Amino acid sequence: MHSWWESISKARSRIHLLSSLLPSSEDSSLSALADSDRPARSLLLSPAAYFSISSSLSSPFSGSGDDPLCHWLYDTFLSSDTDLRLVVLSFIPLLASIYLSRIHSSTSATTSLSGFEAVLLALYAAETKSRGGKPILISIPDLSQPSLYHSPRNPTPAKSNPRLSNAQNSRPLVGVLSPPLEHQIAVKSTKRACIVGVALDCYYKQISHMPSWSKLDFCRFAADWAGQDCPCVSEFDETDRNSENSVEISNGDLEGAMENLRIEDGYDELRPKGARVPLPWELLQPVIRILGHCLLGPLNAEDVKDSASVAVKRLYARASHELNPQAILATRSLIQLDRRGRQAAKVAAAATVMSNANTPSKAKKPEILLVSK
Repeated sequence: MHSWWESISKARSRIHLLSSLLPSSEDSSLSALADSDRPARSLLLSPAAYFSISSSLSSPFSGSGDDPLCHWLYDTFLSSDTDLRLVVLSFIPLLASIYLSRIHSSTSATTSLSGFEAVLLALYAAETKSRGGKPILISIPDLSQPSLYHSPRNPTPAKSNPRLSNAQNSRPLVGVLSPPLEHQIAVKSTKRACIVGVALDCYYKQISHMPSWSKLDFCRFAADWAGQDCPCVSEFDETDRNSENSVEISNGDLEGAMENLRIEDGYDELRPKGARVPLPWELLQPVIRILGHCLLGPLNAEDVKDSASVAVKRLYARASHELNPQAILATRSLIQLDRRGRQAAKVAAAATVMSNANTPSKAKKPEILLVSK
């Protein structure tokens, strides 16, 4: 009981402190969130609070070492409250986009971004501690060996030494998904992509708890990071137009998806415009994971799926130009899965309509009129 009340009191104090950092027009809405039964959860699920904080983070003078909002994000993430940490994670796509855009912009070369870097380093340090200096490994299935689901087409012949053969067959194939993380006390240029990638990986681990507007922001930023449109983006759209069950997705869907969740007037004017940034594999890998969830997650809204589809196509176009085989394979696979899923959904919807049309309706009983004499 004491810990429950202590958690609520801590969340309310953090929200009251946040209200003092934002414009005075937001005091009433944040005060209402603080008075709720679950203040941290209410803050996480409030679109008005999200857009207000996003507007402040998007200010041209944000991100410096003395930025009070960056201090609030840093201290809030270090708290032990799970919901408060989720609030900070929901702003990681926006923070990462602003940070990367300004770092790679010649006009912002002299601007200090130590406030943003402190938040990113806090997430990186937490992930480094949780991994304990160990890499993230995955087991790779060996299709040459039989399993419960398949029999190998070309079984390997038995070798002369059965013990050696059994040892090789029982040895699992292991791949390194992420190498061990090194402790970092500053964001160096050679480690910047790794640190931002780890922060996005922390976001991915909690993505099922993230609100839709945070996912939409990420999809928009990922599309901006990929760069400008080119004919490669419409490669799969042309294929879909020739299919009877295709679902066309235009690049304008991304702006339309964000339009549906516009809450605050003037937010679009203050929203940072993402820029084309370098995408090494340690940064691109978590980006593709997040987009895969946004694209294929069954509980995601259609706006999120459409925005993720646009971002994946732009990343595929960039990977095709840069001849990046890993990125080409990953993005093309997501595009194919998305297209097949949309086709299957359209076929299922058409079958449902036909089934309802062919279902005979019950015959109405003849009406009996009672006439009084």
